[in-house]
Amino acid sequence: MANNPMCDIEKPRLEKRLPTKLTKQDALRLLEVIYNYPAESKFLQYRNHAIFSTFVFAGLRKQELLNLKYTDIDIENMTIFVRQGKGNKDRFVPINYTLAQILKRYAEERKRKNKTCPEFFASLNRNAGYTNDGLKRLVIQMSNASGVTFTVHKLRHTFATLMIEGGCDIYSLSKMMGHSDIKTTTIYLSASAEHLRAQMTKHPMNDLLVRGL
Repeated sequence: MANNPMCDIEKPRLEKRLPTKLTKQDALRLLEVIYNYPAESKFLQYRNHAIFSTFVFAGLRKQELLNLKYTDIDIENMTIFVRQGKGNKDRFVPINYTLAQILKRYAEERKRKNKTCPEFFASLNRNAGYTNDGLKRLVIQMSNASGVTFTVHKLRHTFATLMIEGGCDIYSLSKMMGHSDIKTTTIYLSASAEHLRAQMTKHPMNDLLVRGL
């Protein structure tokens, strides 16, 4: 055939949906409930709070967090080294003072518990890294306790949206998230109607009075 008849058929557009996220209030409530949840030891309390704080304040993927080594956490310089993230790429993620202190508190308790495994987040009853199954159970437990429905990936979306709302530029956020294509990050620009509404107040003619209206 000289011509391909399929060339005249329009390709269906893939549906694009905004990523689901928690509000700032729900994220704060979740972390508060996790910290105050009755635990059988301070190690468990501090570890669980540190895990979810890392998701909310650093936006790591689930496997990236579980793969963190003790040496990957630099509290003094406030950075997390993510080894071989998605696409087998290493990256540094800066952390704020709040998360640094949460991780420091857990690290000190981890040392008191004589945890010497390479993984930063350790199991309670074994000297080994925290497992994927353990994290799944913990998410369900904390979701029920807090009344906040969430997944680990929703916490990652929450981090990204809050960073944009706080004024973070899209290029920096893309690097923190470990996105190979900045287009992946731009979806967070439209993830919050409240944020867009606030940006509209920056129109330079907002303060002008238009007569006759």
